[in-house]
Parts: sequence; C-alpha cells; structure tokens
Amino acid sequence: MKETLTARVGAPGGFGTTERRDPWWLESVLVVVALLAFIAYSTWAAFWGSDAYAYGPYLSPFFSPYFRPAWWPPGWTTALFVLWIPLGFRASCYYYRRAYYRAFFGSPSACAVSEPQRSYTGETGLIARWLPIMHRWFLYLSLIVLVWLWIDAIKAFDFDGHVGVGVGTIVMLVNVALLSFFTLGCHALRSAVGGNQRCFSCAHGGGNTRYHAWRFVTRFTENHKLWAWLSLFSVGLTDLYIRLCAMGIIHDIRFF
Repeated sequence: MKETLTARVGAPGGFGTTERRDPWWLESVLVVVALLAFIAYSTWAAFWGSDAYAYGPYLSPFFSPYFRPAWWPPGWTTALFVLWIPLGFRASCYYYRRAYYRAFFGSPSACAVSEPQRSYTGETGLIARWLPIMHRWFLYLSLIVLVWLWIDAIKAFDFDGHVGVGVGTIVMLVNVALLSFFTLGCHALRSAVGGNQRCFSCAHGGGNTRYHAWRFVTRFTENHKLWAWLSLFSVGLTDLYIRLCAMGIIHDIRFF
C-alpha cells in the first residue's frame, strides 16, 4: 500500500517537519547559493570592477548598451542605469519567483513539508499582485536590451576592421543566444502572442500568425527553467572572461 506523506502549514513540529526521506532541501540550498553568488559578483562588477568591462571588440553584457557622457561623475557607469532592467525582469519572472519563494522564504518549502508560516496566503500582497504586470513591462524593456546585446555579439567579429573569430566571440554569441532563449520562453510573452484565444482559426485578423508565434514561443517556454539558469550563468561567465582578458590574466585565442 502506497504511503501518504503529510505535512501541515505551521505544524507543531516546526519548519521542515515532514515524513519525506529524500533530500528535499537540496534544491533550495543550491538556489540560495547560486543566486547569492550571482548577486555578489554582479554587484561587485557593476560598482567596483568597472575598469575592466571591455577588451578589444568584446563588451561585458553588464555594461551594454555602453554610454558614459563626459559630465558624469567618476565611477558612474552604464551598468547603474541598465542593470535594473534585467534584474527586474528576472525578479518578477514566474519561475524565479517560485525558486526564491521556496529557497529564501520557505513558501512553500517543498511538497509535503511544513512551512514557517501559520497559513498560506500566496501572492496576496500589494507588490506581489503587481508583479505579473510589472513583469510584462520589464519584458518589453528587456527586449530592447537584448537587441543591443546582439549588436555587441556581431561587433565581436570585428577585429580592427577585419572579420575574425576569437574565444570571446563565441562566448558572447553563446551568451546572447541563451539570453534570447530565456526571453523568448517568458510566460508573459507567450500570453502576449497567444493569450485570450480559444480558437486561433476563428480569430479575426492574424489568427494563424498568432498561432504560429504561440507555438514558436512555447518551444522555449517548455524549458524555461533550464534557460533561466543557463542564461544567468552565461552572463556572469561572459563578464568574467572579458574582465580576465582586460586585466591580462588570460589571453584571448584567435581562430582567424
């Protein structure tokens, strides 16, 4: 007879009370470590590591699009005015909200595991109710930033007026591809292109086009979690690679 696992919100046993014997806490620990590591590194890169953001035709994604008027105070960089867009996009993302709700707030901790709260309220707070709306606006802004990142990836083939390919070129190209997969897999984008439609063939004006756009976006949405993590790691690693090259710690290999 199959055993039933039980746990109650705010159970007498306290947070983490469960009959589960598997390492249910492991995913939350990994999420906490990964997110804190990325936040720490990106904050350092944006505020204190801004003197090594470019190398040859390579530009760190943290500083794209790059602009710095002469009248700006020393230490001010593009990152201070651009990073809030991808940060807001990820912080309001449906998957990331699930991940950090569980990892940082234990809401819910895991299936059949007691929570620290006495009752489950879900996303009933004022900010939480506005997050889906904010996410859609961050999506539109992120699409603009993504275009600039593709421009930077194309410029990474230009070595003093000659077309070339280096390790950094490939790194930047892979990074922007992963960011594109993550953005295209956004649930808000899927809703925007195909939402509120019960019958695409019955829709007036572009129903067939919306259907194909919805199918295209759905292919990325199905692996949204994978693209979310791969793109997060790729952004940090791309900045790190360019930074190490700019500091002379490693040398970029040119293929041609």
